[in-house]
Amino acid sequence: MEGIPHPIPRTVEEVFSDFQGRRAGLIKALTTDVEKFYQQCDPEKENLCLYGLPTETWEVNLPVEEVPPELPEPALGINFARDGMQDKDWLSLVAVHSDSWLLAVAFYFGARFGFGKNERKRLFHLINELPTIFEVVTGNIKQPKDQSAANNNSSRSKSSGKVSRPSEKEAKPVKMSPPPKEEDESGDEEEDDEQGATCGACGESYGGDEFWICCDICERWFHGKCVKITPAKAEHIKQYKCPGCSSKRARV
Repeated sequence: MEGIPHPIPRTVEEVFSDFQGRRAGLIKALTTDVEKFYQQCDPEKENLCLYGLPTETWEVNLPVEEVPPELPEPALGINFARDGMQDKDWLSLVAVHSDSWLLAVAFYFGARFGFGKNERKRLFHLINELPTIFEVVTGNIKQPKDQSAANNNSSRSKSSGKVSRPSEKEAKPVKMSPPPKEEDESGDEEEDDEQGATCGACGESYGGDEFWICCDICERWFHGKCVKITPAKAEHIKQYKCPGCSSKRARV
């Protein structure tokens, strides 16, 4: 693989900088470069690993041949599970293993260069201030308690079945669950309405822990899996158009 072509980090700050570079590369692989990453993880190939590099890049490659390796190795054979899982579940699994690998590499450097208790504690604190790759990929980034409490007070003023639309400045169309069909006018019919939202692609009703996305053009809701949109992809879409609206625009 890479061996260690880059300068070996020796201080807490250098190890953390190395961690940040590798983390940024892995996040790119699982979000903005996800199509390229998916294609490179061919199940027909041998055991493949996802490597994050200090240069904020990534690569899918075979594990190093020397035993034991010079650096801790990432999870082996990530390509074998690709076609046997839903895309979002597979990406989440790779993200979890990538988080574990990043910690292993960082504390390998710490052990190699004799970090004491205070240095290890400081390194962990710096790392722990960043969201994990898993949190970024799944969209479940946990906020500090004081910040999340303020956000909850504003968002709960609307129906719990719909995630409130953000301001235009940070407009993102991703909503994690569809709204009830109508507002509160029906009173006694509220319970029926909650179960009335259906996917515009497959026609199935909304289910509890599923990822949904709303088309900004026709305002219909879709299962993420039906339109091949993962939470990671949705984070980078400013305005989502469903396949039907996209094809209409193309014909016009």
